Amino acid sequence: MTVRRSWWKTAVGLVLVGLMLFPVYWMFNVSLTKTSDMRADPPHWFPWDPTFEGYTAAFGQQLPALATSLFIGLGTVALTLLVSLPAGYSLAKLRPLGARGIDFLLLVAQMIPAVVMAMGFYAIYIRLGMLNTVAGLIVADSTLAVPFGVLLFRAFMASIPAELMAAAQIDGASTWRTFRSIILPLSRNSVITVSLFAFLWAWSDFIFASTLNRNSDVIPITLGIFRYIGNNTTQWNSIMATAVIASIPAAFLLVLAQRYIAAGVTAGAVKD
Repeated sequence: MTVRRSWWKTAVGLVLVGLMLFPVYWMFNVSLTKTSDMRADPPHWFPWDPTFEGYTAAFGQQLPALATSLFIGLGTVALTLLVSLPAGYSLAKLRPLGARGIDFLLLVAQMIPAVVMAMGFYAIYIRLGMLNTVAGLIVADSTLAVPFGVLLFRAFMASIPAELMAAAQIDGASTWRTFRSIILPLSRNSVITVSLFAFLWAWSDFIFASTLNRNSDVIPITLGIFRYIGNNTTQWNSIMATAVIASIPAAFLLVLAQRYIAAGVTAGAVKD
């Protein structure tokens, strides 16, 4: 049976999509606009006379920051998976004492504002000597992703039939072997989903970076963009060019992994 969609619904959808994507287009437009045309009235809605000076400045000055953000993102993904995978498996299948309380604490942890957490990390990092370090940012960014990862893995792994684990135990597999050989391969979609969100949270982080890494020479791309803003001048084409470049990895990963995300987010929602 073919479902016909009303033309006005399609039109409304296109208008809404256009409104949501307009800031992305404007970012690209400004990145190609000459500094002398920034305050033009009316503004230039299309870069008729484009300049690449913003991209030249971005590639010349921001590549180290992009590399730092990439390293922080990958480190956050690794640490998140290292902690949340075994934790989700334990809560879902091993049911340790106080599992319900742990679930509640994980939910509460996601409600704590990042600013509050940043202040707590600042006080701790001063004592540990971890201020202005990449490792400190990886740990801080992981605190956003780990609760989400544990809850998602727990929901999915709880839906895995207990008969699979029982069969593995009959064959002599230990708890670790069962986790490594059976649970992990079945959790591919969830692993990709958690990895992507962890990377994107770390890639776009500004609060932790500006609080815990303000005085370092090794900075992520968010601080690199922020430092373009001076007291007297603002290099808008360089800012927007850097933002366009920084958006490419995130957009590429989202397009590449969208089908895995859809399956991973809904994992465990329905039991057979």
